[in-house]
Amino acid sequence: MSLTVWTVCGILSLFGALCYAELGTCIKKSGGHYTYILEAFGPLPAFVRVWVELLIIRPAATAVISLAFGRYILEPFFMQCEIPELAIKLITAVGITLVMVLNSTSVSWSARIQIFLTFCKLVAILIIIVPGVIQLIKGETQHFKNAFAGNDASVMGLPLAFYSGMYAYSGWFYLNFVTEEVENPEKNIPLAICISMIIVTVGYVLTNVAYFTTISAGELLLSKAVAVTFAERLMGNFSLAVPVFVALSCFGSMNGGIFAVSRMFFVASREGHLPEILSMIHVRKHTPLPAVIVLHPLTMIMLFNGDLYSLLNFLSFARWLFIGLVVAGLIYLRYKRPDMPRPFKVPLFIPALFSFTCLFMVALSLYSDPVNTGIGFAITLTGVPAYYLFIVWDKKPKWFRKILDRVTVTLQILLEVVPSEEDQKS
Repeated sequence: MSLTVWTVCGILSLFGALCYAELGTCIKKSGGHYTYILEAFGPLPAFVRVWVELLIIRPAATAVISLAFGRYILEPFFMQCEIPELAIKLITAVGITLVMVLNSTSVSWSARIQIFLTFCKLVAILIIIVPGVIQLIKGETQHFKNAFAGNDASVMGLPLAFYSGMYAYSGWFYLNFVTEEVENPEKNIPLAICISMIIVTVGYVLTNVAYFTTISAGELLLSKAVAVTFAERLMGNFSLAVPVFVALSCFGSMNGGIFAVSRMFFVASREGHLPEILSMIHVRKHTPLPAVIVLHPLTMIMLFNGDLYSLLNFLSFARWLFIGLVVAGLIYLRYKRPDMPRPFKVPLFIPALFSFTCLFMVALSLYSDPVNTGIGFAITLTGVPAYYLFIVWDKKPKWFRKILDRVTVTLQILLEVVPSEEDQKS
């Protein structure tokens, strides 16, 4: 059943990625979800989207992948005993800080390191898939017998399985955050998205097939680091390489997420939906420094106050609600603006099926995990009064405006940032 969920989530992610490829080729602006909601539904939903990205989605998503990084990087030092939770969180905090320093220092270096880390991801997957295929050739198929017996698949469990599966695939929309930095986007965005989604889906499903050649479903659930358990049984001393490559893979996901989402904050600030300071760049390094470091304190709070699965359910409600809304916006734009140039166009059933699935799973998750998804829902709703208070209400007291101006100038001096060229033109 888990392999079925992995495969279905991969196909769904491909559908979502194809929809984003169409949006990325007809709306050639950076900012991803935020920009598309702004174009389709206007400023209020767009503001709420960037509000929850800042308060919930990005800090929690960074904390989740960083916790995996922390566990795997420490695994070689604690092979014979349990890793202390505090140690994982402390090394995770170091990793998060390192990623943010890297993205604040150099755009080109963070991009180069991302290419290297992507290579490490593929090596990590191959290190697991190849021995798994060899096990299958040897006839190690005992864990595949009666594969659907004993599973407790329920309608209530589906949204949380969907959240976990879709989270693992959820890199497909990052390219749309940096559309303005992509050369020849009409050709390269659809091509990059389609090639990567096929590779990732095949890689993830085969990785899980490989696990089941050596580990039973029960043992897999009990393992804190499945790749390490698998490697210990099959690879002997070489098994130490696996947690290192997996940790590098997680570090790559952290770096890619921060690199992309800082551009969303940058664009939202440029549109007047976030403080002006977030659209400024470093005077020498030309990096969106404020947009990167604004995430650090919130990510640390989430890291030390939550566990991996509660954080995942907490962030997923808001993330998939708005991704479903973005893809519904694609359908709406087909009718609202039929003359818009669309170099890449998907059949209408793909966005219809994807947006329905996202919104249905989000609604169902309120019953499956009412506490975490309920908190996410409540924080999302706070975006509405925040929009009217910070954006619509333009008769703010003079003393309040003076304080904001002083804070902005002080931060400019401390961070050595200036308005970007786009801001100066506008």
